Amino acid sequence: MFYWIMKHIVVGPILLAIFRPWIVGLENVPKDGPVVLASNHLSFIDSIFLPLVVDRQVVFLAKSEYFTGKGLKGWATKVFFQAAGQLPIDRSGGKASEASLETGLRVLGGGGILGIYPEGTRSPDARLYRGRTGVARMVLEAGVPVIPVAMIGTETVMPIGTRLPKVRRIGIIIGEPIDFTRFDGLEGDRFVLRSVTDELVHSLRTLSGQEYVDVYASSVREQRAPQSR
Repeated sequence: MFYWIMKHIVVGPILLAIFRPWIVGLENVPKDGPVVLASNHLSFIDSIFLPLVVDRQVVFLAKSEYFTGKGLKGWATKVFFQAAGQLPIDRSGGKASEASLETGLRVLGGGGILGIYPEGTRSPDARLYRGRTGVARMVLEAGVPVIPVAMIGTETVMPIGTRLPKVRRIGIIIGEPIDFTRFDGLEGDRFVLRSVTDELVHSLRTLSGQEYVDVYASSVREQRAPQSR
């Protein structure tokens, strides 16, 4: 109920009126049943605007730090992410990755919509980067369709490192569902996982028109971090 109030009465209408997102392909999101929305990731606000334009609740797995901050700012951040329907996960790897997978599978097992970023992190320069295979494993284990989504122009509204967004129009292109049931039972095959991931990222590239770089975005961000100090 809290999520519905924030989306439809409080936050949602205000943000939609200010940023006036244009949307293509909204009809590709099914009215019911489990599905994965796999999006490129240009800005922090991607996780805000995609759920706002979809009629159903979209659950993203957000890093746990957003829910554990101290003081007024920490409380406000936690409330905001809860209102956005996001769930906290530990992204440190190992057993934490397994827990994240299980959390996502529970959302899908309950018939919900799960939002995922195949790149694993925000693009450092608006280009599209190599996908992580975790999204493929989740899709195959859950046996659900995956819908590619391209966020357009969000990096100009709120670039990495900024705290306040600029008022500019953004776009959202929702592609047709992709069925990977031909790989049923092969979620443990790393070659199949890479193939599914690459096919999905190719779909994102087609929708977004981004330049593709065949390395992980996280590696590029780590290399650039010392230069920004």
